Amino acid sequence: MNEKILDVKNLKMYFPRRTRLSFNSKRHKDGKFVHLEKSYVYAVDDVSFYLNKGEALGLVGESGCGKSTVIRAISQLYTPTEGEVLLDDKNLIGMKGRELLATRRNMQIVFQNPYGSLNPRMTTAEIIAEPMRIYKKAGLYDKTDAEIDVRIGNLMEMVGLLKHYKNRYPHEFSGGQRQRIGIARAIALNPQIVLADEPVSALDVSIQAQILNLFKDIQKELGISYLFVAHDLSVVKFISNRIAVMYLGKIVETADRNELYSNPQHPYTQALLSSVPIPDPEVEAKRKRIILTGDVPSPTIQRPGCAFYDRCSHAMSKCKEELPILQAVNNNGKHKVACWLYQ
Repeated sequence: MNEKILDVKNLKMYFPRRTRLSFNSKRHKDGKFVHLEKSYVYAVDDVSFYLNKGEALGLVGESGCGKSTVIRAISQLYTPTEGEVLLDDKNLIGMKGRELLATRRNMQIVFQNPYGSLNPRMTTAEIIAEPMRIYKKAGLYDKTDAEIDVRIGNLMEMVGLLKHYKNRYPHEFSGGQRQRIGIARAIALNPQIVLADEPVSALDVSIQAQILNLFKDIQKELGISYLFVAHDLSVVKFISNRIAVMYLGKIVETADRNELYSNPQHPYTQALLSSVPIPDPEVEAKRKRIILTGDVPSPTIQRPGCAFYDRCSHAMSKCKEELPILQAVNNNGKHKVACWLYQ
């Protein structure tokens, strides 16, 4: 459980915006007062974390904070602006072609939308077999076609689908069944890590519980590690061993699951947890909700201080001027917070 399998260091993902025109006081040679300015969306800004073998790390935060972008940057679906993504001590950033394909075999994705992540023109068997056939064509998977067919049946049983569904198309399944197909495809190559990008957010609550239990069963059977992205804190608490909280492209707090829920330190984490309903009317009526004021700052502007400054009830002048870094707030060093209240 303490063997590090994925190490993300200082990851940055900046998206260039359209170049805009602005006026300049100095006249250009062509007689115009206009010059070009470049701007960026700072979606992920200096994010670092690690994932141990066999554990599940939850990544939480409100919509637009950069969670899904982290997933795509780690898997190299996006080319990161800066940073390192070390998978078994191999840096994926800069890898290309066959080298990237071979390394990325150990890291697969379950996407958020089971309606959009499956090819409607492919049968269930073709969808699940696709990664195996791609790697076989590249000479990186040595199973025969007969063995792949057997593997498809075993995977369908593992995720709770009947084998005779293999010739059905995605439109013939419910949302939960489609997500099971996506999970089967993700584990087809026996990866070490599954990146789950809000895999239950598009499903009914009753189906969510089934899919989450399936994730746990697969982890127990195969020893897979999860990077589990979600905005539902109850989902993250159920599936994760450790949790990292993101706000506006940065990680503001990391801790073990129980420690984070019982003793949140960052004001943003406290506000998030106070919004989770408690299934006890008496407790719910007495507890104090933390209502955040103001809007999330624009991700197109890099601020010198804490991004949460404008919405924080504990804000100090230092918060606006200097950026806090993640530092340990307990003796074992596992609970870290980026906040000047504790530094």
